[in-house]
Amino acid sequence: MIRIAILSFAHYHANFWAEAFQAESDVAITAIWDDDAERGREAATRFGVPFVADLDTALAGCDAVAVCSETHAHVALIERAARAGRAVLCEKPLATDLAAAGRIAAAVAAGGIAFMQSFPKRFDPVSHALRRLVADGTLGRIGLVRIRHGHFYGLDPEFARRWYVDPARAGGGALLDEGVHAADFLCWTFGMPVGVIATASSSLGLAVEDQAIAVFDYADGMTAEIVTSFSFAAADISIEIYGTQGTALVSGVDLASRDISSGPFLRVYTRDQSTREWTNAELVPQFKRGRFHHQNAIAFAAALRTRQPPPVTLDDGVRALTLIVRAYEAIRTHSRIAI
Repeated sequence: MIRIAILSFAHYHANFWAEAFQAESDVAITAIWDDDAERGREAATRFGVPFVADLDTALAGCDAVAVCSETHAHVALIERAARAGRAVLCEKPLATDLAAAGRIAAAVAAGGIAFMQSFPKRFDPVSHALRRLVADGTLGRIGLVRIRHGHFYGLDPEFARRWYVDPARAGGGALLDEGVHAADFLCWTFGMPVGVIATASSSLGLAVEDQAIAVFDYADGMTAEIVTSFSFAAADISIEIYGTQGTALVSGVDLASRDISSGPFLRVYTRDQSTREWTNAELVPQFKRGRFHHQNAIAFAAALRTRQPPPVTLDDGVRALTLIVRAYEAIRTHSRIAI
């Protein structure tokens, strides 16, 4: 059996990970640890596993951990897990800043452990279809990419009392929490940009930004825009890729568009078509099909089972975080920041 301890249910995604682990015949959740004992015990009761109040005891009884705490707590938990030699699945974003990310990298290297960053878009068939369109030249030379990613939870007054809007625990607002998904897709598909300008605001009066726009420039001339918010009441097109030979549009891949968008979810136009109309791909995003966040846990368990490197790495987490951190610098300085 693969023995996994879940460290904290602060982030709601821990529930999806627990469901995914329990659906695997060779995976056992040996413990739930949480610095909020009431929260941990409630989760342990729901999933029928032990709540372990002592972190060292939880680490001693497992082979790997899934870290789903508040973002600021990632570094300390990963350092403890690495010292114990336990593989780690870490919720996004990797850390609140690059200094904490550096500590995580040092701990992972010193412990010689397997590490997986949670980026569920990596497992969406639509994401892979887009990367193929870019890689095989179907769209020609890409000039502009626009990614909108966000949700509407900020419109609920209860959201203002959650840790996600506490800068000390979350590290940032919509740009970090939601924008990091878009940042990873950019790095994964196009590599690292060379600079960024950005702006952000809090129309909801939160202590963190609830909406932001970051525009990245690439060495080859491509421009990429990330738009993110906690207050998208509804939305549709989430990803736009414009090239010299064609265009691809995607909908239904974030919370704001999941329930309101209907197929086709991937539309492509290429200049070599005989008619000027969209070609509709027969693909349904993972978000529409369900079990979107489960895919991280499934992939992590598979990597442990086969002793293969996890499909999303620590470096992936660092790169995406770097884009967001540099965007915050651009916001603070009202200037273009080099990456």
